[in-house]
Order: sequence, then structure tokens, then C-alpha cells
Amino acid sequence: MFEKYNEIKKSLLIKLMKRRCWSHKHTSYDNLPKGFPSHLGKEVRKVADDMIKEGILIKHPTSYGIEISLNTNRKKEIEEIALT
Repeated sequence: MFEKYNEIKKSLLIKLMKRRCWSHKHTSYDNLPKGFPSHLGKEVRKVADDMIKEGILIKHPTSYGIEISLNTNRKKEIEEIALT
């Protein structure tokens, strides 16, 4: 369980880093599970919610839904998690 959690966390961070989703550039919260196996959809959302609580991800509420981006203030920590 814990290993899968960390793998999902790392994969999400890499995905957002490749898209360059830092602060003002963001992606839809609903698109986060895309690219993962369909049976992991709920877990991907749970990991994303935990990262929002930790402050690694920033939630941007908009009129068309919730958008997510990486927290630039924690860039060094995010890169350490993603690249280890």
C-alpha cells in the first residue's frame, strides 16, 4: 500500500513537471487520473488530495472546475521526491 502510494505521488509530480504546471499554469483536477490504470482512479485522487493538504500542490478554484498546479515555494522538495 505505502509503496503504491509513493509511486503514484512520484508519477503525479513527474507528470505535472513535464507539463510545466508551476503556479499560474495548471491542469484540471479531473485529468489527474488520466494515464494511470482505471482501477487506480480513486487512489490517484486521494494522493492528490493529500498533496494539496501538504502544500505540494496548489488548488485553483475556477468557474469551470478545480485546477491544480505545483507549489513553486516547494520546488526543491518536489524535485527531490520526483527524481529519487
